[in-house]
Amino acid sequence: MALDEYLRGEDERQLLQKRMQAAGRLPPGQSATIKWPVLHQADVPRFDPDTWDFRAGGLVESPLELSYAAFRALPKVEVVSDLHCVTRWSTFDNRWEGVAFREILKRVRQRPEAKHVMVLGHVGPTRYGYSTNVPLADLDRDGVLLAYGHNGRDLAPEHGWPLRLVVPHLYSWKSAKWVRGLVFMAEDKPGYWEKLGYHMYGDPRREQRFSER
Repeated sequence: MALDEYLRGEDERQLLQKRMQAAGRLPPGQSATIKWPVLHQADVPRFDPDTWDFRAGGLVESPLELSYAAFRALPKVEVVSDLHCVTRWSTFDNRWEGVAFREILKRVRQRPEAKHVMVLGHVGPTRYGYSTNVPLADLDRDGVLLAYGHNGRDLAPEHGWPLRLVVPHLYSWKSAKWVRGLVFMAEDKPGYWEKLGYHMYGDPRREQRFSER
């Protein structure tokens, strides 16, 4: 990048930001990024395909437990979406590959009283050390998936391999990395970051970064 391009606001990142702003795709307070920054708690967990499993329970008719091989055998979808981090960066046109969240819903058959989901993942080696709460209605949408691929490759371990949730319309702490389980609930409850002051919902269009309580 030439210095004069930067000073004129014509480097690659600035041009991307201008295009996304013009298209209405950059939420308020966000900046476009070319790279994909890495942010998470603790070390990247180790992955063993022979012992890894995915579970879903709580207010469901059919609790689910799938091995890694069984999960990868589920129907695959591809979704292109943007990703917005609460730390104010946004990436665009990410091509995700994985399993539509609705595919899980078909299998567990949630009960009528289930209105919220606690998504569970790793913090380092602790299997359910991370949690984040998401309304069920926000998961039962087009474009929401449990992803294992990104831009034609396996997810990088630091970005959530072997499985991360992708909820494009919420800040990306809701798109939990290293997902291992789901708990369907009647009432909303705070997860890991929500207990520390992050917003219970996290809409980037309304800049819902932190709790108003």
